Amino acid sequence: MGSDGSKRSATPRTLSVRKFAESRVSEVENLHSIVANRLSNNFRSRRNKRRRTTAHDNQLANRRHRKKQKDSQVAGADRNAAAPGKVPRRIRRRNELKQNPQSGFCTSGDGTRRLRTHVWHVKRFTMTKLWGFYLPLGLQGRGRGSRALLKWYKQGVVVHDASYHFAVQLEGPQDSLSSLLDRVLVPSPSAHPMDMSQSIISGVTYGRAMLHHVGTPLSKPIAPVIYMWRHLDQHNTGKVQQDCALNGEGVPENIDGSVPIRRLFVWVHVSAFTEGYDALKCACQKEMDEMGSLIRCSSLEGHLTKLEVMGVVEKPFQLKKHSSVEASKDEKKMECDLLHNEDGFPSCAILSLMVKDPREYKDEEAVCDSKMIAINTVDEVLAHVTEKQPSMTQPSDKGGGLFLLSQAHHDLWDAASGTRTPIEENVLHTERHNKRMDFLCLDNYNSGMSNALHSSQSSRSCPIMLLRNGSADDHLKGWSIILPLSWVKAFWIPFISKGAHAIGLREKHWIANNACLPYFPWDYPDCNAYTSLMAIEASASHSKADCRPPAVRALKVPIPPPWSAICPFDIAYAGGIDTPISSERSTSNGSSASSLTNSTSGVTSSRLQDHVCGFRGSVVRTNKELTCFLEDNYGGHSFLFPYKMGSGRSFLKALKDKSNVGGLANGISRIMARHDLCFLRVTLHALKEGFFEEGAIVCAPRFTDISSRALRLENNESGLQMPQPAATSYFKEVCPGEWEIQVPEDPIARESHRWPIGFVTTGFVRGSEKLTAEAFCEVNYLSYLREEQWTEMSVGRRKEEIYVLVRNMRSSAYRLALATVVLEQREDDLEFM
Repeated sequence: MGSDGSKRSATPRTLSVRKFAESRVSEVENLHSIVANRLSNNFRSRRNKRRRTTAHDNQLANRRHRKKQKDSQVAGADRNAAAPGKVPRRIRRRNELKQNPQSGFCTSGDGTRRLRTHVWHVKRFTMTKLWGFYLPLGLQGRGRGSRALLKWYKQGVVVHDASYHFAVQLEGPQDSLSSLLDRVLVPSPSAHPMDMSQSIISGVTYGRAMLHHVGTPLSKPIAPVIYMWRHLDQHNTGKVQQDCALNGEGVPENIDGSVPIRRLFVWVHVSAFTEGYDALKCACQKEMDEMGSLIRCSSLEGHLTKLEVMGVVEKPFQLKKHSSVEASKDEKKMECDLLHNEDGFPSCAILSLMVKDPREYKDEEAVCDSKMIAINTVDEVLAHVTEKQPSMTQPSDKGGGLFLLSQAHHDLWDAASGTRTPIEENVLHTERHNKRMDFLCLDNYNSGMSNALHSSQSSRSCPIMLLRNGSADDHLKGWSIILPLSWVKAFWIPFISKGAHAIGLREKHWIANNACLPYFPWDYPDCNAYTSLMAIEASASHSKADCRPPAVRALKVPIPPPWSAICPFDIAYAGGIDTPISSERSTSNGSSASSLTNSTSGVTSSRLQDHVCGFRGSVVRTNKELTCFLEDNYGGHSFLFPYKMGSGRSFLKALKDKSNVGGLANGISRIMARHDLCFLRVTLHALKEGFFEEGAIVCAPRFTDISSRALRLENNESGLQMPQPAATSYFKEVCPGEWEIQVPEDPIARESHRWPIGFVTTGFVRGSEKLTAEAFCEVNYLSYLREEQWTEMSVGRRKEEIYVLVRNMRSSAYRLALATVVLEQREDDLEFM
């Protein structure tokens, strides 16, 4: 305290708690008397308000715990550096999961990897061991809660840790990389329109495609992937060339110096990563052998990760406001445009940002520190793209423009060389404690610890990339945040604390169904990842059934669905199998369908045997592929109408064409002699009632099943059903894992038999506004069904959808449903979750 009277006395740096309490004895006694009167001098907590009851007071367990704790303390006292194995597993696991290295996942004893958010998820979620990871399956419970989840998704934000998606980095000349992608991606990037292709190559947007093996014309698809180019500028090109020179690899002589050296990421799901990575390396080797180009293919597994934020448009940015950007004053002017023009971004926009550590965010700084803008813009590329695509780069008055944002020096494209980890939690806690002590003007004896604990390898800022997942008109809205793996925990807790709901694999599957999007690998039956997943589910289902007595054991059904039971269209008619459609029109070989219906004794199963094992056929996912298939099979005259089909016959014209009533002229829909199976993804809506489960059978109805429905409703009669013995023997297991269809010999059962044309891969989700199921149906059957229904119906009764029958595996009742072909509504079916 100063002696000068003109100076005010300084606030004391220490506070005596005892003197503070003694000076307020009367106030404390008055408060105690008031509380005692209200509680009638009974200060014991009510039993129903206690956290634990006497049922949890297990004295034997407590005694065992105290003994174990005492033994661990004794072992800790005798522990030395030469005996690390004596540390208890619980302590070793805790110390291991507390670490936050730059790259890599923590592994268990059997090699199973854990997410960086494993500790947070394992306390709240049901965990499952899948694809070499411990992944959150869903919230604790019986697997319900879809209504609450869809409410969160509709009114708020949900977040999912998608660290099980890995990136493959390709590096080399731009022409060589483009040629490589044309080898393995369907549709190839060169098949896109000029403006879309230029947008993807310049790094403004990313592309989606199916990854295939190289070398075979009709190779089996591997997985859906997302590929994204690094933005093109001189800095990136020069840096890559410098890296090649330092590594001693050099640039081949036949490469022109004007050709830019580029990088791109290919994101693959973990279930297909090994297969996809090998396919990309094989394609790189073939490209280098044929073209002489130098292409480097490297895996970024354990370096980069992805968080998926889904929900309403405004919420993701409200949650990301805490990730403020270190920007200059001139860049602050772009803040309002970026935050308010989010709806104007394309569905595949890419934003590269440098953000602050979200753990240092303060609520009072929400307005001034929410600078979600980039540090630098790519000057030359922006000018070049502006000339080509003004609508993609220049903001419009209606908020429909896109800012091409990026940073020029430090970003995620250099993640393989290492990124700085975030500051440790204890350092941040110490700094917050010091600030509080300084604010209260109290002495802090640990004021110098924060500087000592701060590592030179730590950072307070992080490079991220935002990928736009949906536009304003789509059902799915949200962003994917790509960031270094070491920063996942730094972002995860702030997201949760700001109101985002965490979801697991099961909840993400529900959201995909609500958005009418396929979910990998469940909705990709033509991929090996689907086969492996179904084998795991079949093993779990059989193990669960074996634990129950045979008397109460549920009916065994095929898992996965027996896709091989769907025979080609010409085999179904020419082989003598019960025809799926009752029609008097002649088939391609001249035999009538009615005669084939009654000749089931002459079934030729030799050709069907080739289709018993596994998934045979292909899945069409683009408008071009469907058009080519219809051209080859129907000569361009079919009753399936691809989106924006080039021919003159439009969908509405054929729908209202009165000349098709009562018969089709010249038999334009006759199917040529081909044995190929081709499937399309369709969405199913129950016409009146019914709940479609995963694995349900989609069957071809007779026209009488549709026309007699109204009469059955008037007479209160039940719909079409097959006898229960016929339902249980519909599929027969010929050997473990292989099933074949059984055509009943009883005439009554045969009358109710309907031939399968597809299967449901994702069933109804309770709580959705419009119940839909995802299914895959054979193209030839769909075309023939629409032809028959439009022929027999009047113009006013025709529908754009196709009538089908759906029967659950363990049910005997057929439910009438409407099937909507996805490729008739969209240009392609490549968007996925």
